[in-house]
Amino acid sequence: MPDFSSKLLKNLRNKSGISRMSAIYYSPLICKLNSSAKPRTDDIFALVDESDGNMNYRLLLAGIGLILMVAACAPEPQLLNDNYLDDDSFITGDPCEAPCWRDITPGETSWQDARTIIEDDDSLDDLQTQSEDDTDRIGAAWAQADGDLCCQMFSSDDGETVDFLILQTAPDEELEAVFEVYNEPTYLIGETLADDQGLFSLFYPEVPMLIYAFVEGEGGELSETSEVIGFAYMTAELMQELIDTSELHAWEGFASYQDYMDGEFEVTPIPDADSEDE
Repeated sequence: MPDFSSKLLKNLRNKSGISRMSAIYYSPLICKLNSSAKPRTDDIFALVDESDGNMNYRLLLAGIGLILMVAACAPEPQLLNDNYLDDDSFITGDPCEAPCWRDITPGETSWQDARTIIEDDDSLDDLQTQSEDDTDRIGAAWAQADGDLCCQMFSSDDGETVDFLILQTAPDEELEAVFEVYNEPTYLIGETLADDQGLFSLFYPEVPMLIYAFVEGEGGELSETSEVIGFAYMTAELMQELIDTSELHAWEGFASYQDYMDGEFEVTPIPDADSEDE
C-alpha cells in the first residue's frame, strides 16, 4: 500500500487551501488511532497546528481526515465498518435534530455538559479527553461500546462550549434517506483511500453539517444507494471558514467520482492577509 499519509497531506495542501497550516502533528495520528491498543489521549490533538496554535479543522473536515486516517491503518483498510457508531439520528432527528447529536449542539452546549452526556451513555465507551498545552481548547475521543474508535469532539478556543463533532457510522443508511430529509447538498469534495474505496464529503451549510458518502474508489459513482459512513456537525462560523478556505465542487447531481474530481472547482479559497503578503 502506498504511503497514504504523505498522499493525503499532499492532496490537502494542494487542494484545500491550507498552505499556511503546519502538518507537523498529522503523521503521528495516522496509525495510533487504529492500533490494537486503545488510542492514547496525547493523540487527540495530533491535528493541532504547532505554528499558530489553531485547530487544523481543514485537515480533519475538508480532507475527510479522521475517517480516512483511521481506515488507512487497518491491516485491510475499510471505510465500510459495522463496528463504527450505530446511529441514524442525522436522519430521524431523535432525540434532537441536526446539528444536535444526543443533546449536544456545537456553539450551544457547554463542554462539561457534553462530556457528562457521553460519560452517562451506556452505548458509548472509552471516553478520553485532553487539554491543549498552550490554549484552553479541549479534545475528546471515544468508541461505541464493544466497537471501534468512531468519534471525536473539540471545544471552542476558550474550552467552554463544543465547537464541532465528527462521527463515523456503520454503513446502515443510504444517501436517499439523507436527501429525503435535507434535499441536495450545496457543495462536495472527494478523496480516495484505495482503488476500491473512497468517499465524498457533502456540504450542508444551512444546517451546518457534512455527510460522508462511500464510493468505490476513483471508478465509483455517487448515487442514491451510496452508503453513509459518517457525519459532522459544527458551528456556523466554522462551516463558513471551511468553505472560505477550501476548493469545492458545486452539487450537480449524482455522477461518477471522476466526473466531479476531474472538473473545475466552483469554490476556491479566499486569500488571507498572510498569503497575499507572500
